[in-house]
Amino acid sequence: MDDRPVVLYSEAFKLYVVSEYEAGRWRGLEEVRRACGIGGKKTVARWLRQYGKAHLLRRVVRVERPEDRDERKVLVAENRRLKEVLANETAEKYLLKGYLQVACRQLGVAEEAFKKKADTMLSELPRR
Repeated sequence: MDDRPVVLYSEAFKLYVVSEYEAGRWRGLEEVRRACGIGGKKTVARWLRQYGKAHLLRRVVRVERPEDRDERKVLVAENRRLKEVLANETAEKYLLKGYLQVACRQLGVAEEAFKKKADTMLSELPRR
């Protein structure tokens, strides 16, 4: 059991501490505790949550017009579609890579040598 006396702080004192803290008078909660003689380690933090304005700063408020919301829906849908396209293209790339490995193995050709020769042949093709 805790032998410390229970200290009740007035509403005015709590509001004073919160307003001074938010105004930048103290650098941290520990400094507030020491300067004001507050015993509990979580007391000032609780007062800040209860009475302070800092909790409002963490909220994100989105103000948008209806056309902005529609544009956002279009962009989200396009992003989803592009992710699907990328996933399909990636899968196709790995499938073609597998086909190349199998073909080179069956023909008895080294894959790197085939790639070099193919690159040379492709670079000699006329450009459109």
